[in-house]
Amino acid sequence: MAYNESTADRIREKVLEMGISVEEKKMFGGLSFLYKGKMTVGIVKDDLAVRILSPDFENELASNTFVREMDFTKKPMKEFVFVEPKGFEREKDLEKWIEFGMAHAKSKLE
Repeated sequence: MAYNESTADRIREKVLEMGISVEEKKMFGGLSFLYKGKMTVGIVKDDLAVRILSPDFENELASNTFVREMDFTKKPMKEFVFVEPKGFEREKDLEKWIEFGMAHAKSKLE
């Protein structure tokens, strides 16, 4: 299993609840959720992969012990973070990460 199916189901339920239409695509060896072709969040193994805007990126890295720069290519990727499962255990935390990913996707569509 390349990604946590339970987390995928939680994301599916949450985006439906939030009224967001997303497309699923296999990326980064896991599963990603795209809004109008732009990646929002994904799952790589058990971690959440989130596309995040620069100001939020810096704040979250500095203040959240469950967040690290995405280093999928062995070097940090700009505006991508990995969030450990403890960082999205609660539904409101998962929703926050989805909102960060949506804000990033929408910014690329403007």
